[in-house]
Amino acid sequence: MSFDFDKINDRRHSNSSKWNVGENELPMWVADMDFQTVPEVLTAMKKDVEHGIFGYQYVPEEYYQAVAGWYKREHNFEPKLDWLVFSNGVMPSIGSILRHVTDFGDNVLLQEPNYNSFYKAINNNGHHILNSELDYHDGKYSINWQDLEEKMADSRTTSMIVCNPHNPTGYIWTRDELTKIGTLAKKHDVLIISDEIHGDIMMPGHDYTPFASLDSEIAENSISLVSPSKTFNLAILHASTLIIPNAHIRQRVEQGIASDGLNEPGAMAISGSIAAYTKGFDWLDELKKYVAGNREYLEKFVSENIPEIKVLPAQATYLAWIDCVALTDESDEFNQFLRDETGLYLAEGTKYKGNGNCFLRMNLATPRSNVEDAVKRLKVGIEKFKNR
Repeated sequence: MSFDFDKINDRRHSNSSKWNVGENELPMWVADMDFQTVPEVLTAMKKDVEHGIFGYQYVPEEYYQAVAGWYKREHNFEPKLDWLVFSNGVMPSIGSILRHVTDFGDNVLLQEPNYNSFYKAINNNGHHILNSELDYHDGKYSINWQDLEEKMADSRTTSMIVCNPHNPTGYIWTRDELTKIGTLAKKHDVLIISDEIHGDIMMPGHDYTPFASLDSEIAENSISLVSPSKTFNLAILHASTLIIPNAHIRQRVEQGIASDGLNEPGAMAISGSIAAYTKGFDWLDELKKYVAGNREYLEKFVSENIPEIKVLPAQATYLAWIDCVALTDESDEFNQFLRDETGLYLAEGTKYKGNGNCFLRMNLATPRSNVEDAVKRLKVGIEKFKNR
């Protein structure tokens, strides 16, 4: 392997949100990686620093070319350059879209369990969450199509956030599923906001379908959001791209992004992103294999040693969704118990709503030794939990 993903990088005392924990604690909760990013990205950013001048920057066409080229090579889809809009973050952009493209008090449709920051963005912008909960049977999630259409048909529902690939479950929506969602949304005049921030991190043998690659009539009713932040562990760069095929929607979004001050790049965002999107192919290939190995290790250990829980198969992301229903339906309390007793700090599924009260989420984008440590702590913690 050309890149050392086994290397332990000490992130304590580095202002890391993830590693702002006790000395004996092992944090595997928030979705960032414990790996150093693409070497060419570091080189590009060092060049910016060495220049020593940090004035205002514009977004050059080279940035948009890099994004489009990446999607052509990685996902067999090349968005047109004039579809692309720069912003300094996916979640700030979703908030801006809700403020400037939909109306105060509208419903935003979600499929729970779902990424917890969506709830904050919806509530903080004066909108209402409308849930079409995913069905769950035998370790698999599926869409309740009748319920979904009923929720879309509500006249107060003007947008739907699609999380693809899905966080926290790691499921990739099929082209047929996305097409059906898009068709229903078009029928009921519901704007699709597609968060595709995990779209590059596929498990071997899988790929995802960008919403903007669907038939034009469906894609024209959508806004997709992508970023190098999860793919290359570059969250602090605050760089993202909106893919908006519809010129009218794009104009409204651009005006909103600008008025909210989200259209100007921060330090090193442009050079770092361009380097990632043009030089990061080999690094990402090896990363995905490494994460897949971590996932296989977790699944095998749990299957052989912790029969009380089940790791759901995942097609994407570096996150593992762990079914704990045989132990608890209060995963927030269970997670706190594990942290207090073993130092293992996971994400409680309750924050994702839906049936997340029976799940924990584990971040596998970390050296194998940490995964090995985590499963031992998990086994000890569950034994203590059963015997408390």
